[in-house]
Amino acid sequence: MSPPTADASPEVLADGTPIATRHDLQLGRRLFHLVNGVSTATAYALLFTHEQVVHVFGTIVCVIYVVDRVRIAYPEAVERWAPWVNRLFVRAEERVRESAMIPYAIAALLTILTVPKRAALVGIYTLGVADPLAAIVGIRFGRHRFAHNRSVEGSLVFFAATFAIAALVLGWRAEAAAVATAGAAGIIALAAAICEVLPLRIDDNLTIPLFVGFGTWIVATLFGLPLM
Repeated sequence: MSPPTADASPEVLADGTPIATRHDLQLGRRLFHLVNGVSTATAYALLFTHEQVVHVFGTIVCVIYVVDRVRIAYPEAVERWAPWVNRLFVRAEERVRESAMIPYAIAALLTILTVPKRAALVGIYTLGVADPLAAIVGIRFGRHRFAHNRSVEGSLVFFAATFAIAALVLGWRAEAAAVATAGAAGIIALAAAICEVLPLRIDDNLTIPLFVGFGTWIVATLFGLPLM
């Protein structure tokens, strides 16, 4: 969430080498991030049982990993046949190592495997929606900076989006008091926003869904909210 300089500089060099960093806007990447998270969580919520989503999404994770290894091993092929990949999705530090999509996919799968359904949905929707929205707002409109190059504006958007996600998921088709649902959602959103700004040396694509998933499980249980 750095100052809004992303639009002023190219995201690839003339030879196709990606030079964008996490502080660049990369709207294509952010949109891809959002669509993946929303489609995964929505499919789990409406279409698949737990066993089915594990098989389906586990297969998808394997495919993503293989494709990413091919991208790293054959950069000349990517530049020749799919130059838009570097321009829209790849950052400079990912040119010779795995992309952030790998921990993203693995974390979503681990969240599905380890926490109850509604808790997993809150974690994955938070990763898919709150994280890219906070980054976009922080980069474009962030003016008040604090620790680890975060902005107040981006963190507020992250909190608000997570609160809305938790309230909707925990309240959907559940016979629970609105006050309890809102209270639980507020605690979950606050804890998630604090986690998001911590200067951890671990990819937040990995930490966010797992932390939010387990946090939702604990908080919802304390408030007596259904999780399945």
